Amino acid sequence: MGVQLRFHAASTPTELDAAFADLVNAQASVLLLTDEPFFVSRVDQIVALAARAAIPVVYTFREFATAGGLMSYAPNLSDAYLPAGIYVGRILGGEKPGDMPVVQPTRFELVINLKTAKALGLTVPQTLLVAADEVIE
Repeated sequence: MGVQLRFHAASTPTELDAAFADLVNAQASVLLLTDEPFFVSRVDQIVALAARAAIPVVYTFREFATAGGLMSYAPNLSDAYLPAGIYVGRILGGEKPGDMPVVQPTRFELVINLKTAKALGLTVPQTLLVAADEVIE
């Protein structure tokens, strides 16, 4: 497919700055950000770095898109709270966690930030906009 992948690890704000600088130097065309807890704690910094670098980023939490990131595609975390609470109740009732099935999300949300797309000079296809759970204008 002619796609070159680059992987960057960052666990400090300084390492985030360095990773984005390297992405700019490499003329990266897109970034997929994983759901590491450190990244979630640095939403504003990451969104600002992506905007400054003019790199489209697909995030794993809606908070990034609502903070100005391009888009997110992820499970709805609110949907996870009820099953988690039920599991806690079952464990407190004596069930062994190892005997309980792993529950995976069944519903994912697509959030698109059109303001950010326009700032990046991107046109979001109508088919994607119609499929989105939320479009931020």
